[in-house]
Amino acid sequence: MTALPDVSPEPIVYLNGEVVPLSEARVPVLDRGFIFGDGIYEVAPLYAHAGGRTAFRFEQHLARLARSLAKVGIANPFDNAGWRALIERVVAANEAEAGLAAGQDAIAYIQVTRGVAKRGHAFPAGIQPTVFLMVTPLNLPDAALRAEGVRCVSAEDRRWLNCDIKSVSLLGNVLMAQYAAENDAFETIQFRDGMLTEGSSSNVWVVKDGVLSAPPRSQKILEGIRYGLIEELSAECGIRFEVREMNEAEVRAADEIILSSATKEVLPVTQLDSQPVGEGKPGAVFAALYDAYQRAKANEAQEAQQGAKNDPRERITV
Repeated sequence: MTALPDVSPEPIVYLNGEVVPLSEARVPVLDRGFIFGDGIYEVAPLYAHAGGRTAFRFEQHLARLARSLAKVGIANPFDNAGWRALIERVVAANEAEAGLAAGQDAIAYIQVTRGVAKRGHAFPAGIQPTVFLMVTPLNLPDAALRAEGVRCVSAEDRRWLNCDIKSVSLLGNVLMAQYAAENDAFETIQFRDGMLTEGSSSNVWVVKDGVLSAPPRSQKILEGIRYGLIEELSAECGIRFEVREMNEAEVRAADEIILSSATKEVLPVTQLDSQPVGEGKPGAVFAALYDAYQRAKANEAQEAQQGAKNDPRERITV
């Protein structure tokens, strides 16, 4: 039987001042993002609710974007209000032309490269950054996956030592994601010099005797926006939270291991390298954090709706 062609509308994207279908977006081959991976990206969830959408923890996402741009010497092309307006513009275009449903969660992908210049390693002067923004549907892990948990594999962390910069140079992460795929696993949990760092696209949390532990904020990990959020949620739930180095033996002896990211929210790891984590099922700390996470989303949505009610000029799309 011949498969039917995919006729779903393609996303509408922003590229350097133009809003166009994705297939029409073009970047010169000498863009330094293409040649060198010389650029920064950010990913923010847009949660749908009765009044529109809320860009969850958006101020924190924009702060991390600004930090990463500053660390590599790229001028931030927009202030926070400008980024919000740009996302609203692209969301509206996708709702009107690309079938993005009003009640559908979405993800905003932002990428800023240094721009187009003759190939040379040092920063060229006088060029304009390339700015790309795409909004696509967000499909969160379903209840069955949360109930079962995910299996992970482990590997040595061989990436560069500026992992705190959210760079588009992601080959190390790509290789670790591929390693997981080749081993029928959801994620690769990495160790550097025997100490836990993070996954290929996740922060990693360890629970032992009811205590939730996180690797220290450093250049060895990308501090996910959920890092600060989970610290707050732990306090709300009465879960003891600590930041410390954790060796591989401690991770393997954990009662629970939890992954977090913008597109995963929080997920329980129930198997690591073919061995059960704890009792081999999602634990109480994961359950408490997941429920608290949903409350945090609802609270932000309520605050956004209240802000729009107080000032009708305030858009609540993001």
